[in-house]
Parts: sequence; structure tokens; C-alpha cells
Amino acid sequence: MATDGSRHLWTAAIVASAALAILGEEVAGLRGLHYVFKPLTTLLILAMALRLSSGGPAGYRRLIVVGLLLSTLGDVFLMLPFDGFVFGLGSFLLAHIAYLVALRKRDGWWRVRWPLLAYALVASLVFVRLWPGLPDELKVPVIVYVIALAGMAAQAASVWRENRTGITRVAAVGGAFFVASDALLALDRFSAPIPMASVWVLTTYWIAQWCIARSVGGAGGQKPGRENCRSQ
Repeated sequence: MATDGSRHLWTAAIVASAALAILGEEVAGLRGLHYVFKPLTTLLILAMALRLSSGGPAGYRRLIVVGLLLSTLGDVFLMLPFDGFVFGLGSFLLAHIAYLVALRKRDGWWRVRWPLLAYALVASLVFVRLWPGLPDELKVPVIVYVIALAGMAAQAASVWRENRTGITRVAAVGGAFFVASDALLALDRFSAPIPMASVWVLTTYWIAQWCIARSVGGAGGQKPGRENCRSQ
């Protein structure tokens, strides 16, 4: 299983791969880098999760790995030269369901209510901005997706507030970054273009995935404040 040193090496490899993927997206002549390193970055995060010593309940790691595999599939659909948005949306919807079920293994459904209300408010505000630009055929799928995403992020925050350890906090941070990433992606696509959108969308996306993957490892009973997303 991964030691502290090897975890740093995994993180360095993930950061380097992510930088190349973003470079390939931003520079037209380097598009090939994006095709190679976008799925590779998520697969590196998956490999890191597999190397960590599991500190979660039975089946937690397996569900996180399933979510990362589905996310990799979504990465591929969203980067292909044809419009695979619906297929990517479906892949990430299933990924969020896998993460949600994993988080449920740590605690009951949304025992702390305020994260659910907070993420519902965020989702509503984003919807108000997106709604006029959403094609009719995407309105229902996007609603379903956002409910799953907000529910996953709220569950992660609720688990952390009920059981304040570094491991639960890192999952909650991951959920928050996922909401930020998808909000940026949706606003850029359906509302108004965001300068250097791929930089912000992909950076927040891989921070989210890295944090969720790191929630696999470590001891569930650590004291609050001893571990956080940055120190993993």
C-alpha cells in the first residue's frame, strides 16, 4: 500500500498529467495531448485510490473505483470530436450515484440538513442562469444530473459534520469542488463563455476527484483537524 512518499509521487504524476491535458485543450496544435492525458489523469487518480490502505467501511473503495471508472468514460465522451455531451452526462450521473452510495456507507442519509439546503440553493441559482440556454431535450436530464450531484456533495458534507475526521473532510471538499467544476462547465456551455474555461473546469474537476479518491485511505477515527485535503 502507498506510503507518504509514494502518495506524493502519485500526486506529482497526477498534476503533471493534468497540466498536459489542460495544455492540449488550450493550444489547438497540441490537441493530441488532451486526448491522451485527460483520461490518463483520471486513471492515475484511480490507481492512487487502489494503492491506498483502505480506512473506510466495506465496499467503500470499490464504489469509489467504480465512480472513477465511470468518470473516465465520461471524460472520453466529453473530449471526442463529436457531441457526446449526453453520453458524458449519463456516465457522470452514474459516477455520482456510486459516490453517493459509498458515502452512505459512512453515515445515514443527510443527517445534517443544512448542506442539503445549501447545495439546493446553489443548484437553484445555477438553474436560473442556465434555463434560458438549455435545449428542451436536455432540461430533464440536466435536472436529474444536478439533483444527483447536489445530493452527493450534501451527503459528503453531512458525513463530515457528523464524523469530523480528515478522511470525511477530504470527501466533503471533493464534493464541493465537483459542484464548482460542473457549474463552471454548464455556465460556459449554456450561458456565457468563460475565459480559459477548460483551465478552471478541469482544475476543479481533478481536485474533486483527487479528494474523493483520497477519502479511501487513512483511519476513520482520526481527530478533527489532523488531516485535510492539502495535506493528504
